[in-house]
Amino acid sequence: VAGGSGGIGAAICRALAARGADVALTYNRNRGRAEQVAAAVRALGRRAEIAQVDLNDAAAVKRFVDEAAQNLGGIRTVIYAAGPYIAMRHISRIEPSLLRETLGTDVFGCYNLIHAALPHLRASRGVVAALATPAIRRYAVKDVLSAAPKAAIEAIVRGVAAEEGRFGIRANCVGVGLITDGMYHQLLATGDFDEKFLQATRDAVALRRLGSAEDIAAAVEFLVSDRAGYITGQTLMVDGGFAL
Repeated sequence: VAGGSGGIGAAICRALAARGADVALTYNRNRGRAEQVAAAVRALGRRAEIAQVDLNDAAAVKRFVDEAAQNLGGIRTVIYAAGPYIAMRHISRIEPSLLRETLGTDVFGCYNLIHAALPHLRASRGVVAALATPAIRRYAVKDVLSAAPKAAIEAIVRGVAAEEGRFGIRANCVGVGLITDGMYHQLLATGDFDEKFLQATRDAVALRRLGSAEDIAAAVEFLVSDRAGYITGQTLMVDGGFAL
């Protein structure tokens, strides 16, 4: 699980462990948080490994994936749950350098992970899941720094589904609606989210409420399970009906 130390990534790790999976997860800076997630996985009776990995370093990502496969007896599931902080800005206020940096960090982080994992997933007839956003279906104002890279990630995942299905590999995305975990608290602290914005979002969501990391984790756990064995190349929006 790339980004397994984050709010959503941690919930995914716990959900996978509860279903009987050993977990290898990455973190960027917060080792303490990664250790907490690993402890939660071990408390569920499963093995857990953590590694600090720069996902934009393709060689480092490959080392992490290969070592996880060696230490855990192969890889069946690869999940991209990482990504940079997304500043909510109108396009007119986004300098090209910020767009380039955000696209590069998110898109290549995901691509490096999937590319390194494909040989292992072919061997296990495994599965890929990547976090996306409902903004690729219904654009949210000031959200291009999320929508643009996640649209590219969705295209990569669909490509993997189309090209690697002959090896038994499945690949899907989960569109993450506005939830009260992950970057939510940082967005509140910076003022990118305020009560007016949150109320407008609730009004735009069919269920009239925000979601949680556990909502996302449940969808990811389903898509990587054998219960979803005939589902590939899809994006499941877990957004309370925002993208309807």
